[in-house]
Amino acid sequence: MALTTAYMNSTKNIEGILNAMQTAQAPEKFTTRFLGSLEYKTAADRLVIGVLKGLGFLDDAGVPTERYFRFLDQSEGKRVLAEGIREAYDDLFRINIKSNELSHADVKNKLRTLTQGSKSDGVLDDMAKTFVELCSLADWTTLPSPTANSQLSEQDGVKENDIPMPKSLPASLGQLCYNIQIILPATRDPAVYDALFKSLREHLLK
Repeated sequence: MALTTAYMNSTKNIEGILNAMQTAQAPEKFTTRFLGSLEYKTAADRLVIGVLKGLGFLDDAGVPTERYFRFLDQSEGKRVLAEGIREAYDDLFRINIKSNELSHADVKNKLRTLTQGSKSDGVLDDMAKTFVELCSLADWTTLPSPTANSQLSEQDGVKENDIPMPKSLPASLGQLCYNIQIILPATRDPAVYDALFKSLREHLLK
């Protein structure tokens, strides 16, 4: 489980910073000086470094990770960003797998519950604002990349091919034909898949 508490109190430059990162050579270490070289020099902009660490773009020392380098591919960057958001806000997506579609107010309420009252209203507002802005810049139309899937499998001890799949579903009912598609939720907990397929067996495979 994970929930980054990093945030920006002004999100107006997040998109610009991410775009600038993609057009600049990756630094050996992402520092405030490097951020300044991208023309983002204010104290509010510097908070993005903590956000990037939360997203898994930088390690604790500020060194770019593999995810950072994959983000530099502009054809894949938005999908990589979505992958980082899913991981950074895993606890939020466990509550609602479509958390990226929630309103600012709904996200704030969920974060209030998850942080168990440890954050002030102002901080919760900034955390929610940061999450919503990041989500608006990501590509949620595709599943996480194979790299992300392999990481989940290694951490959970579950191989992708080991995930049980349901038997063929009945394709016709009388004169009607149905094509049923199942979109698996992004989760690290194999129990979620077990429960899903158990429900399918009970309700659809009779």
